[in-house]
Amino acid sequence: MEKTAVIRRPIEQEMTTLREVFDASLQTANPLLREVLGYIRRRNGKMMRPMLTMLAAKSFGALSADVYHAAATMEMLHTASLVHDDVVDESGERRGQPSVNAAYNNKIAVLVGDYLLSTALWHASLTRNPDIVQAVSRLGQELSEGEILQLSNIGNADLSETTYYEIIRKKTAALFATCAQLGAMAAGAGPEAVERFRLFGERVGICFQIKDDIFDYYDSPELGKPTGKDMLEGKLTLPAIHAVNTCGDDTVRELVRKVKEGRVSADEIARLIAFTKEHGGIDYARRAMQRHYEEALALVRDVRDEAVRAALEAYAAYAVERTK
Repeated sequence: MEKTAVIRRPIEQEMTTLREVFDASLQTANPLLREVLGYIRRRNGKMMRPMLTMLAAKSFGALSADVYHAAATMEMLHTASLVHDDVVDESGERRGQPSVNAAYNNKIAVLVGDYLLSTALWHASLTRNPDIVQAVSRLGQELSEGEILQLSNIGNADLSETTYYEIIRKKTAALFATCAQLGAMAAGAGPEAVERFRLFGERVGICFQIKDDIFDYYDSPELGKPTGKDMLEGKLTLPAIHAVNTCGDDTVRELVRKVKEGRVSADEIARLIAFTKEHGGIDYARRAMQRHYEEALALVRDVRDEAVRAALEAYAAYAVERTK
Protein backbone atom coordinates (compact mmCIF):
# COMPACT_ATOMS: atom_id res chain seq x y z
CA MET A 1 0.00 0.00 0.00
CA GLU A 2 1.25 3.50 -0.84
CA LYS A 3 2.48 5.60 2.08
CA THR A 4 -0.10 8.32 1.41
CA ALA A 5 -2.94 5.77 1.70
CA VAL A 6 -1.62 4.61 5.09
CA ILE A 7 -1.30 8.24 6.21
CA ARG A 8 -4.84 9.13 5.21
CA ARG A 9 -6.57 5.99 6.50
CA PRO A 10 -7.27 7.10 10.12
CA ILE A 11 -8.46 10.57 9.01
CA GLU A 12 -10.16 9.85 5.67
CA GLN A 13 -13.58 11.16 6.71
CA GLU A 14 -12.10 14.05 8.68
CA MET A 15 -10.18 15.25 5.60
CA THR A 16 -13.51 15.90 3.84
CA THR A 17 -14.58 18.09 6.74
CA LEU A 18 -11.24 19.92 6.69
CA ARG A 19 -11.58 20.73 2.99
CA GLU A 20 -15.06 22.12 3.64
CA VAL A 21 -13.75 24.29 6.49
CA PHE A 22 -10.80 25.42 4.33
CA ASP A 23 -12.90 26.29 1.27
CA ALA A 24 -15.66 28.00 3.26
CA SER A 25 -13.21 30.51 4.71
CA LEU A 26 -12.03 31.54 1.23
CA GLN A 27 -15.40 32.80 -0.03
CA THR A 28 -15.28 36.41 -1.20
CA ALA A 29 -17.44 38.82 -3.19
CA ASN A 30 -14.38 40.33 -4.93
CA PRO A 31 -14.23 38.85 -8.49
CA LEU A 32 -10.45 39.08 -8.95
CA LEU A 33 -9.66 37.73 -5.47
CA ARG A 34 -12.18 34.91 -5.99
CA GLU A 35 -10.51 34.04 -9.31
CA VAL A 36 -6.99 33.93 -7.83
CA LEU A 37 -8.10 31.93 -4.78
CA GLY A 38 -9.84 29.48 -7.10
CA TYR A 39 -6.61 29.16 -9.09
CA ILE A 40 -4.70 28.37 -5.89
CA ARG A 41 -7.29 25.84 -4.65
CA ARG A 42 -7.25 23.97 -7.96
CA ARG A 43 -3.49 23.50 -7.60
CA ASN A 44 -3.60 22.39 -3.95
CA GLY A 45 -1.42 19.38 -3.24
CA LYS A 46 -2.01 16.46 -0.88
CA MET A 47 -2.49 18.77 2.16
CA MET A 48 0.31 16.90 3.92
CA ARG A 49 0.88 19.52 6.59
CA PRO A 50 -2.68 19.76 7.93
CA MET A 51 -2.82 15.96 7.82
CA LEU A 52 0.06 15.96 10.31
CA THR A 53 -1.93 18.29 12.57
CA MET A 54 -4.93 15.99 12.41
CA LEU A 55 -2.92 12.81 13.01
CA ALA A 56 -1.23 14.32 16.06
CA ALA A 57 -4.66 15.26 17.43
CA LYS A 58 -6.15 11.85 16.54
CA SER A 59 -3.52 10.27 18.79
CA PHE A 60 -5.59 11.61 21.69
CA GLY A 61 -9.08 10.78 20.41
CA ALA A 62 -11.82 12.23 18.20
CA LEU A 63 -11.21 15.53 16.45
CA SER A 64 -12.81 18.70 17.79
CA ALA A 65 -13.66 21.91 15.94
CA ASP A 66 -10.44 23.39 17.33
CA VAL A 67 -8.41 20.73 15.51
CA TYR A 68 -10.02 21.62 12.17
CA HIS A 69 -9.30 25.29 12.72
CA ALA A 70 -5.70 24.49 13.70
CA ALA A 71 -5.25 22.32 10.60
CA ALA A 72 -6.80 24.99 8.37
CA THR A 73 -4.44 27.54 9.94
CA MET A 74 -1.41 25.50 8.92
CA GLU A 75 -2.61 24.90 5.36
CA MET A 76 -3.44 28.59 4.92
CA LEU A 77 -0.10 29.69 6.32
CA HIS A 78 1.80 27.16 4.21
CA THR A 79 -0.04 28.26 1.06
CA ALA A 80 0.62 31.93 1.84
CA SER A 81 4.33 31.22 2.31
CA LEU A 82 4.52 29.47 -1.07
CA VAL A 83 2.84 32.40 -2.83
CA HIS A 84 5.21 34.87 -1.18
CA ASP A 85 8.28 32.66 -1.76
CA ASP A 86 7.59 32.53 -5.50
CA VAL A 87 7.62 36.32 -5.57
CA VAL A 88 10.87 36.53 -3.58
CA ASP A 89 12.53 33.81 -5.69
CA GLU A 90 11.13 35.27 -8.94
CA SER A 91 9.86 31.77 -9.71
CA GLY A 92 7.60 31.26 -12.69
CA GLU A 93 6.46 27.75 -11.74
CA ARG A 94 4.98 25.89 -8.80
CA ARG A 95 4.45 22.10 -9.10
CA GLY A 96 4.94 22.32 -12.85
CA GLN A 97 2.22 25.00 -13.26
CA PRO A 98 2.55 28.80 -13.55
CA SER A 99 2.99 30.36 -10.12
CA VAL A 100 0.50 32.97 -8.94
CA ASN A 101 2.95 35.79 -9.68
CA ALA A 102 3.49 34.41 -13.18
CA ALA A 103 -0.21 33.82 -13.89
CA TYR A 104 -1.15 37.27 -12.56
CA ASN A 105 1.60 39.59 -11.27
CA ASN A 106 3.75 40.27 -8.21
CA LYS A 107 1.39 42.83 -6.68
CA ILE A 108 -1.58 40.49 -6.82
CA ALA A 109 0.51 37.56 -5.53
CA VAL A 110 1.74 39.54 -2.51
CA LEU A 111 -1.74 40.80 -1.65
CA VAL A 112 -3.34 37.38 -2.03
CA GLY A 113 -0.57 35.90 0.10
CA ASP A 114 -1.39 38.50 2.75
CA TYR A 115 -5.08 37.56 2.51
CA LEU A 116 -4.25 33.88 3.08
CA LEU A 117 -2.00 34.75 6.02
CA SER A 118 -4.76 36.84 7.60
CA THR A 119 -7.21 33.98 7.12
CA ALA A 120 -4.75 31.63 8.80
CA LEU A 121 -4.60 33.91 11.83
CA TRP A 122 -8.41 34.12 11.85
CA HIS A 123 -8.64 30.31 12.04
CA ALA A 124 -6.08 30.29 14.87
CA SER A 125 -8.14 32.84 16.77
CA LEU A 126 -11.25 30.65 16.49
CA THR A 127 -9.57 28.02 18.69
CA ARG A 128 -9.63 30.60 21.53
CA ASN A 129 -6.37 29.04 22.65
CA PRO A 130 -3.67 31.68 23.29
CA ASP A 131 -0.94 29.01 23.14
CA ILE A 132 -1.99 28.11 19.60
CA VAL A 133 -2.08 31.75 18.52
CA GLN A 134 1.34 32.28 20.06
CA ALA A 135 2.80 29.22 18.32
CA VAL A 136 1.44 30.36 14.94
CA SER A 137 2.80 33.87 15.46
CA ARG A 138 6.21 32.50 16.37
CA LEU A 139 6.15 30.26 13.30
CA GLY A 140 5.59 33.29 11.07
CA GLN A 141 8.68 34.88 12.60
CA GLU A 142 10.76 31.73 12.15
CA LEU A 143 9.80 31.29 8.50
CA SER A 144 10.82 34.87 7.77
CA GLU A 145 14.03 34.52 9.79
CA GLY A 146 14.91 31.36 7.88
CA GLU A 147 14.44 32.97 4.48
CA ILE A 148 16.43 36.06 5.50
CA LEU A 149 19.20 33.89 6.96
CA GLN A 150 19.37 31.94 3.71
CA LEU A 151 19.55 35.14 1.66
CA SER A 152 22.26 36.63 3.89
CA ASN A 153 24.25 33.39 3.70
CA ILE A 154 24.38 33.31 -0.10
CA GLY A 155 27.43 35.58 -0.27
CA ASN A 156 29.14 33.90 2.69
CA ALA A 157 32.22 31.96 1.54
CA ASP A 158 32.22 29.76 4.65
CA LEU A 159 30.43 26.42 4.29
CA SER A 160 28.96 25.53 7.67
CA GLU A 161 26.71 22.57 8.43
CA THR A 162 25.61 24.42 11.56
CA THR A 163 24.30 27.31 9.46
CA TYR A 164 22.72 24.89 6.99
CA TYR A 165 20.74 23.19 9.76
CA GLU A 166 19.75 26.51 11.29
CA ILE A 167 18.33 27.60 7.94
CA ILE A 168 16.34 24.43 7.28
CA ARG A 169 15.05 24.27 10.85
CA LYS A 170 13.58 27.74 10.48
CA LYS A 171 12.44 27.77 6.85
CA THR A 172 11.12 24.19 6.57
CA ALA A 173 11.24 22.08 9.74
CA ALA A 174 9.52 24.75 11.86
CA LEU A 175 6.38 24.42 9.75
CA PHE A 176 6.15 20.65 10.23
CA ALA A 177 7.01 21.04 13.92
CA THR A 178 4.19 23.54 14.46
CA CYS A 179 1.73 21.38 12.52
CA ALA A 180 2.26 18.48 14.93
CA GLN A 181 2.49 20.78 17.94
CA LEU A 182 -0.84 22.45 17.17
CA GLY A 183 -2.57 19.11 16.71
CA ALA A 184 -1.53 18.00 20.18
CA MET A 185 -2.42 21.40 21.66
CA ALA A 186 -5.87 21.46 20.05
CA ALA A 187 -6.52 17.95 21.40
CA GLY A 188 -5.77 19.15 24.93
CA ALA A 189 -2.53 17.18 25.39
CA GLY A 190 -0.15 18.00 28.23
CA PRO A 191 3.13 19.93 27.77
CA GLU A 192 5.30 16.79 27.53
CA ALA A 193 3.16 15.25 24.78
CA VAL A 194 2.95 18.58 22.91
CA GLU A 195 6.75 18.85 22.93
CA ARG A 196 7.16 15.25 21.78
CA PHE A 197 4.95 15.88 18.76
CA ARG A 198 6.72 19.18 18.04
CA LEU A 199 10.02 17.31 17.95
CA PHE A 200 8.52 14.62 15.72
CA GLY A 201 7.40 17.26 13.25
CA GLU A 202 10.79 18.96 13.35
CA ARG A 203 12.64 15.71 12.60
CA VAL A 204 10.27 14.94 9.74
CA GLY A 205 10.72 18.47 8.38
CA ILE A 206 14.51 18.14 8.43
CA CYS A 207 14.21 14.86 6.49
CA PHE A 208 11.85 16.55 4.03
CA GLN A 209 14.28 19.39 3.33
CA ILE A 210 17.39 17.19 3.05
CA LYS A 211 15.48 15.02 0.56
CA ASP A 212 14.47 18.15 -1.36
CA ASP A 213 18.11 19.24 -1.45
CA ILE A 214 19.21 15.84 -2.77
CA PHE A 215 16.70 16.20 -5.61
CA ASP A 216 18.66 19.21 -6.85
CA TYR A 217 21.55 16.94 -7.82
CA TYR A 218 19.45 14.89 -10.25
CA ASP A 219 17.62 15.85 -13.42
CA SER A 220 13.90 15.02 -13.27
CA PRO A 221 11.05 16.91 -14.95
CA GLU A 222 8.70 15.61 -12.20
CA LEU A 223 10.39 17.83 -9.64
CA GLY A 224 9.55 21.06 -11.41
CA LYS A 225 13.08 22.46 -11.16
CA PRO A 226 16.23 21.89 -13.21
CA THR A 227 19.33 20.21 -11.80
CA GLY A 228 21.54 22.67 -9.94
CA LYS A 229 18.83 25.31 -9.44
CA ASP A 230 19.95 25.90 -5.84
CA MET A 231 23.54 26.45 -6.94
CA LEU A 232 22.39 28.78 -9.69
CA GLU A 233 20.74 30.85 -6.94
CA GLY A 234 23.95 30.89 -4.90
CA LYS A 235 22.83 28.21 -2.41
CA LEU A 236 24.96 25.26 -1.35
CA THR A 237 23.24 22.48 0.55
CA LEU A 238 24.36 19.56 2.72
CA PRO A 239 25.72 17.22 0.00
CA ALA A 240 28.04 19.86 -1.48
CA ILE A 241 28.94 21.33 1.93
CA HIS A 242 30.19 17.93 3.10
CA ALA A 243 32.00 17.04 -0.12
CA VAL A 244 33.79 20.39 -0.36
CA ASN A 245 34.71 20.56 3.33
CA THR A 246 36.33 17.13 3.24
CA CYS A 247 38.26 17.41 -0.03
CA GLY A 248 40.76 20.26 0.28
CA ASP A 249 40.63 20.84 -3.48
CA ASP A 250 41.45 24.48 -4.41
CA THR A 251 39.82 24.16 -7.84
CA VAL A 252 36.55 23.12 -6.23
CA ARG A 253 36.87 25.94 -3.69
CA GLU A 254 37.09 28.36 -6.60
CA LEU A 255 33.86 26.89 -8.02
CA VAL A 256 32.20 27.39 -4.64
CA ARG A 257 33.32 31.02 -4.58
CA LYS A 258 31.80 31.57 -8.04
CA VAL A 259 28.53 29.97 -6.91
CA LYS A 260 28.40 32.27 -3.89
CA GLU A 261 29.14 35.31 -6.06
CA GLY A 262 26.43 34.39 -8.56
CA ARG A 263 28.71 34.13 -11.57
CA VAL A 264 28.91 30.37 -12.11
CA SER A 265 28.16 28.79 -15.50
CA ALA A 266 25.97 25.75 -16.21
CA ASP A 267 29.06 23.69 -17.06
CA GLU A 268 30.69 24.65 -13.76
CA ILE A 269 27.55 23.70 -11.84
CA ALA A 270 27.59 20.32 -13.59
CA ARG A 271 31.23 19.86 -12.52
CA LEU A 272 30.43 20.71 -8.89
CA ILE A 273 27.45 18.34 -8.90
CA ALA A 274 29.60 15.54 -10.30
CA PHE A 275 32.31 16.27 -7.72
CA THR A 276 29.73 16.17 -4.90
CA LYS A 277 28.47 12.76 -6.01
CA GLU A 278 31.96 11.34 -6.50
CA HIS A 279 33.11 12.48 -3.05
CA GLY A 280 30.25 11.03 -1.04
CA GLY A 281 28.11 14.12 -0.57
CA ILE A 282 24.83 12.43 -1.50
CA ASP A 283 25.54 9.37 0.67
CA TYR A 284 26.43 11.63 3.59
CA ALA A 285 23.17 13.56 3.25
CA ARG A 286 21.18 10.32 3.06
CA ARG A 287 22.82 9.03 6.25
CA ALA A 288 21.99 12.31 8.01
CA MET A 289 18.40 12.03 6.82
CA GLN A 290 18.21 8.44 8.07
CA ARG A 291 19.33 9.51 11.56
CA HIS A 292 16.59 12.13 11.79
CA TYR A 293 14.07 9.62 10.43
CA GLU A 294 14.93 7.09 13.14
CA GLU A 295 14.68 9.82 15.81
CA ALA A 296 11.22 10.70 14.48
CA LEU A 297 10.03 7.09 14.71
CA ALA A 298 11.20 6.83 18.31
CA LEU A 299 9.08 9.86 19.25
CA VAL A 300 5.78 8.22 18.20
CA ARG A 301 6.55 4.67 19.33
CA ASP A 302 4.17 4.99 22.30
CA VAL A 303 1.11 6.18 20.34
CA ARG A 304 -1.61 3.72 21.41
CA ASP A 305 -3.89 3.85 18.37
CA GLU A 306 -2.30 1.36 15.98
CA ALA A 307 -3.69 2.95 12.80
CA VAL A 308 -2.60 6.43 13.87
CA ARG A 309 0.87 5.20 14.85
CA ALA A 310 1.22 3.46 11.47
CA ALA A 311 0.11 6.67 9.75
CA LEU A 312 2.68 8.76 11.64
CA GLU A 313 5.42 6.24 10.82
CA ALA A 314 4.34 6.27 7.17
CA TYR A 315 4.39 10.07 7.25
CA ALA A 316 8.04 10.05 8.35
CA ALA A 317 8.86 7.39 5.74
CA TYR A 318 7.16 9.44 3.03
CA ALA A 319 9.48 12.37 3.79
CA VAL A 320 12.56 10.24 3.05
CA GLU A 321 11.19 7.97 0.30
CA ARG A 322 9.22 10.42 -1.86
CA THR A 323 10.26 10.82 -5.48
CA LYS A 324 9.06 14.40 -5.99
